Amino acid sequence: MKRQEQKIKSKITEFKKAVYDHYKKEGRSFPWRENTDPWGILVSELMLQQTQTERVMVYWTRWMKKWPTAEALHKATLEEALKEWNGLGYNRRCRFVKDCARIVTTKLNGQLPRKPYDLIALPGIGPYTAGAIACFAYNFPSVFIETNIRAAVIHFFFQDEAEVEDRQLVPILEEALDRRDPRTWYWALMDYGAALKKLTPNPNRRSAHYSRQNPFEGSFRQIRGSLVRSLLAGGPLSAGDLRKKMDIKADEEDIYKALDSLKDDFLVAEKAGVYQIRE
Repeated sequence: MKRQEQKIKSKITEFKKAVYDHYKKEGRSFPWRENTDPWGILVSELMLQQTQTERVMVYWTRWMKKWPTAEALHKATLEEALKEWNGLGYNRRCRFVKDCARIVTTKLNGQLPRKPYDLIALPGIGPYTAGAIACFAYNFPSVFIETNIRAAVIHFFFQDEAEVEDRQLVPILEEALDRRDPRTWYWALMDYGAALKKLTPNPNRRSAHYSRQNPFEGSFRQIRGSLVRSLLAGGPLSAGDLRKKMDIKADEEDIYKALDSLKDDFLVAEKAGVYQIRE
């Protein structure tokens, strides 16, 4: 047993050295790493959900210049926020950021919670996002998993295995965590995983949680996005007028389904058959 424990510790030491050596040579630079203001970190993490960092950088920089605090965004309308978000995709995330701004401003005295179990109560924030915000905003030693972290651990510790569960990664991440500086450790770990996916077959394909993203063209997401753009450009509008103004073709049934889902996500309101962006 002791020999096995020593072997694992030796492997983790080797892993940490590889991660930090790569970071010293190839560490990436992002604006939310230069400015670790908690509100900016929350905005970055919600923008980064299912979106590439290169795209997010432009939006995040512009967004934070316009609304540098939760209070500033709280004073803006949802329509103004959606116009700035336009093109980033997954508009529901914009609603989440806006709702977070309201809660932080009106209920939390402008201060973002410091611990993951408090952050997770905010709209749109799950276990990963809560752990990431606590770590990057407050240097809190949380344990969390995202795609690049998953790739790094699977590549290093599970090279001959398939269907690797996240629960198998957690003990390794807990042991490897640099509790003196978790923020830098996770920056390094994520950069290492991102580099691996460019140099080797994506290790995440051997994860039990791996799934390919469905094509955007012709998808329900594309219809939703087109409806939001049409309402931002010329709302309020009936469903029939919306169909004429959309920049893609869609069946009437799919349009109504998409409008219902946008209503459920509190992005769109409807009155007497006329739709508009919610207040």
